Parts: sequence; C-alpha cells; structure tokens
Amino acid sequence: MNLLFVCTGNTCRSPLAEVIGRAEAEARGLSEISCASAGMFAFPGNPASGPGVAVAAAHGLDLATHTSRELSSELLDWADLIIGMEASHAEAAARWDPAASIHVMTDFLPRDDERVGAGVPDPYGGDIETYEETWAPA
Repeated sequence: MNLLFVCTGNTCRSPLAEVIGRAEAEARGLSEISCASAGMFAFPGNPASGPGVAVAAAHGLDLATHTSRELSSELLDWADLIIGMEASHAEAAARWDPAASIHVMTDFLPRDDERVGAGVPDPYGGDIETYEETWAPA
C-alpha cells in the first residue's frame, strides 16, 4: 500500500507524517507499506524546516535529506491512500482525482475525539515546541 501525505509546502507537516508513517510501518513489520509526501504549493527542492528536522531527530528519525516536491498526477496515481494534513489539502487532492481514497489525518482519531476532521495545525515559522506539538498533539 502506498501512502501519500499532503500539506501546503512539503517542508513541515507532511514530511513529518512521511517519516513517522515509514517508521511505524517498519516497526510493525509491514514491508508492503510505502510512504511519500508532497505539497500543494511546494517549491521543489526546499529542505524540511530546521525545527522539523530537529524534532524528527529527537525521535530517532531522519528528515535531514528531505527535499520538497509538488503534488502531481504521478504521485496521485502512485498513492493508494492520500492523507491531507487539513481539509483543504484533501479537498484539493480530490479535485485532481475524485476517485482517489482521500482523508484528513485527524479522521483516523477515535470518533469521540474533538479533533476528528480538524486537521493538523501548521507549525510553519514556529519553534521546537510548536513542532513537538505537531509531532504528538495532546
């Protein structure tokens, strides 16, 4: 299964989700799961944000070599499941491919969680603490 995480610039939320997804799949022995990320308005080749790289490293994951890329029809074709960091990302991906399986990241929380469907707040421009909250929201 190919999972595609989508955010705005592909330097903060979706790269974090990609490395978390990859690590979780590996920890569970799910070798058939591949993870990638992209941004709706990414500037191709930008690195992951510094605080994001630091937070990932603090959790034993590497974002140091990440480079941003734009969402494309090729990535949408590759993906079995597209996960937007917020509703606007999911809606935009659905306009590209209405038949795709698309969700918001917080759709996977327990149904009684008040954050279901609310999306993952954008840490862009924030400090390490802001990125930690994005990594593992309370």
